[in-house]
Amino acid sequence: MSTPRHAPLLIVEDDLALQKQLKWSLDRFESVTADDVASAVLQFRRNSPAVVTMDLGLPPDRDSVSEGFKCLEKLLELDPGVKVIVLTGQNDQENALRAIRMGAYDFLAKPVDPDVLALTVERAYRLYELQQENRRLQMQQSSDVFSGLVTRDPGMQRVCRMIEKVAPSDATVLLLGESGTGKEVLAQGLHDASKRKGRFVAINCAAIPETLLESELFGYEKGAFTGATKSTLGKIETANGGTLMLDEIGDLPMPLQAKLLRFLQERVIERVGGRQEIPIDVRVVGATHQDLKARIADGRFREDLYYRLAEIVVEIPPLRDRLGDPVLLSHAFARRFATEMRRPVPTLADDAVRALETHRWPGNVRELQNMLKRAVIMSEEDRITALDLGLRAAPAPTDSEATLDLRTVREAAERQAVITALARTDGNIVRAAELLGISRPTLYDLMNRLQIK
Repeated sequence: MSTPRHAPLLIVEDDLALQKQLKWSLDRFESVTADDVASAVLQFRRNSPAVVTMDLGLPPDRDSVSEGFKCLEKLLELDPGVKVIVLTGQNDQENALRAIRMGAYDFLAKPVDPDVLALTVERAYRLYELQQENRRLQMQQSSDVFSGLVTRDPGMQRVCRMIEKVAPSDATVLLLGESGTGKEVLAQGLHDASKRKGRFVAINCAAIPETLLESELFGYEKGAFTGATKSTLGKIETANGGTLMLDEIGDLPMPLQAKLLRFLQERVIERVGGRQEIPIDVRVVGATHQDLKARIADGRFREDLYYRLAEIVVEIPPLRDRLGDPVLLSHAFARRFATEMRRPVPTLADDAVRALETHRWPGNVRELQNMLKRAVIMSEEDRITALDLGLRAAPAPTDSEATLDLRTVREAAERQAVITALARTDGNIVRAAELLGISRPTLYDLMNRLQIK
């Protein structure tokens, strides 16, 4: 069997002699190795393996094998679809069955027959590839709503499902999220999954001077103003029969807000300098990084327009809250840019992985994309380092060098615990609070304090 380069085998074994033996007996598969929980998680994030073989008796708790279960739990959190084959002692069937209940694919008792292990790994790969192909076919059948989106985060996957559900309707959609989170990609996906035959047209309301914005939106008649030598269609009319995305709609001037409200109510427009009402059939998608309710309170945005736009509101999580996505996206961008530049696809060095996971991403996916393009260009080897990314690598955590600042440690631990609980419960606040052992109001307070949406 020829295994995909982008989906290697991960061998987790603390006995280095046995680790080498396993790697040798499984040499038909491209593989990487790890000898404890931390290195297994790092290799998993770095290589996105399809199959894992794992010794349940990882140190230091060989009697209770708690470290093995901890490793299994963390790997399944990162990718519930990965196929984990656990290796156990001859008389350890109880723990093997427990691992299966947790989500492991299969178990084998030591000493393992190399041929049986290779066959089990091959079966696991086949199942993984069948499931991946099934997901691809499902996405194609749903008009490629997720085209251009790479995510493993439950919150972002929930956003994609919302987009898919609302696409067949004519409901007006309002996309809320920080700059660079992928609002235009989602709007394009919404259009592609709809039944509309017209064009997808996007306009940035903040990028066009106020004096020109009305004619850009509504078009103008010949002679409407100096230089108007012919009648010209606006963006709304150009999108007739399709979808119009009004990006940064929070920056729309108040006079144009009134005119846009009339269009949404009546579904007719008048070009600048014209008197004829033109009927328009277009789906409107608004998008903004601004708090529109705050702008309403300040008198800078019409409340009636807000409710016309907000038939369906979709909140897009920032990249810093998307569990595992910075590294996952980095692999995808590195492959894309390396292919475009006809260069070998680089891997991510350990310090790059740590830097990607700890960076706060003020520019979100757009910042990450630009960073990876620069790194592919600047890297001198087939490996991207934190220096290539322009980031400072977080130090590898060790017992002797661990930070002693209690506030920092506590905040980092709380943040990770909350994100993990939300990921495990698919964003269900009640179940996440139960998992954390706190009340729902306390969880909301934590999320606000830690800036987790």
